[in-house]
Amino acid sequence: MSFFTASAFKRSSAIVIALFAVALAPSAALAASAHLGDRTLKQGMAGHDVRVLQDFLTRAGFKTPIAGQFGPQTLANVKRFQKGAKLTANGVVDANVATALRTAGGAPAASSKTTVSSKTTRSTKGGSQHLGDRALKSGASGHDVRVLQSYLTKAGFATPIDGSFGSGTLRSVKSFQTANGLSTDGVVNDEVVFALRRVVDGGAATDTTPVSAPAPAGGKATLNPDGTANAPADAPPEIKAVIAAGNKIASTPYVWGGGHGQWNDTGYDCSGSVSYALHGGGLLDQSMDSGTLESYGAAGKGTWITIWANAGHTYMSVAGLRFDTSGANPSRWQTDTRSGSGYVVRHPKGF
Repeated sequence: MSFFTASAFKRSSAIVIALFAVALAPSAALAASAHLGDRTLKQGMAGHDVRVLQDFLTRAGFKTPIAGQFGPQTLANVKRFQKGAKLTANGVVDANVATALRTAGGAPAASSKTTVSSKTTRSTKGGSQHLGDRALKSGASGHDVRVLQSYLTKAGFATPIDGSFGSGTLRSVKSFQTANGLSTDGVVNDEVVFALRRVVDGGAATDTTPVSAPAPAGGKATLNPDGTANAPADAPPEIKAVIAAGNKIASTPYVWGGGHGQWNDTGYDCSGSVSYALHGGGLLDQSMDSGTLESYGAAGKGTWITIWANAGHTYMSVAGLRFDTSGANPSRWQTDTRSGSGYVVRHPKGF
């Protein structure tokens, strides 16, 4: 026969008290399980609702690493979304912003308790297309339609960002065409995309030149067998620093979202790679995604650095060498060229 001893009673009581303390006291765990819209989100916060926020920003056409941390990249994209949705662009996500995001991302906005499932079914028709890869017209859907809607809104023609080319998008396209002296047929062809990017990005046009590495102002960088690059002797210090930074991550793995939560990461995606190298040269303060890089610096090709960016990918040339996660072997530094068709062309001011 066993007895419930005094010491056992004390241990049991301590456990019960601890459980009540956890149940009654606010904690980080409770915040981590919050639904988008339950609390106001701002830079520095973390949790499940931040991941949901980042997912909806991405669905709305503002690609954001889904890391659960509200960092500089999430802040920049929240402000971009707010501006496009005609909301106060303060980077703070309150219930109104959450509702607008759910509408833009195609989710019901009636309840703040709506959650995002990792198994959410989305239409894949045209989903991998970049704006400009195909002509868009009424009835189309996909990622490029979301980007189109975002550009129309930024150009002053408010359009719901839902990825479906419906009557509202058609009206906005025709209004934009009329305002810019284009054929008012509601079809988004290369001419319309060019005009949209010119208006939104202040002269940044789609580059169709099939050469991705213009001649640098001075000497040309050279590629070593190990995949690192040598800067030309006459390059400015900033360019040498960009190449040195690029060398540090040239052969690191490709990781989606890598380089956006922190500079020193285990791997880097396309925009994380470009951002890291530019930061190393003192030409960028915080990482940018490929969509944000469409408006970075100044329009057109640079004398030392040229950046190609669209909503889905970005790469650059530095002193004549291409720095690109696409085709990287053995590293991101490459001597071969690629077409710039479908990309916005930018460069750091002064370089």
